[in-house]
Amino acid sequence: MEYTKVAIAATVMKAREAQGLSQAALAKKAALPLATVVKIEKGSNTTIETLSRIASALGKTLQITVK
Repeated sequence: MEYTKVAIAATVMKAREAQGLSQAALAKKAALPLATVVKIEKGSNTTIETLSRIASALGKTLQITVK
């Protein structure tokens, strides 16, 4: 579970930085509080809905795989 949170954090940060967005700019595009983006990038728990909003703001799709 811990690995998953770290992987999500790294994925969000990498996608955000690839688009040249600050955490504040991503939060605004996703209509989320800045604190939410900061917490996700630090590996905190989040919801699928929040991840979906971030993905959409980044022009990406959210894909979930259950193994």
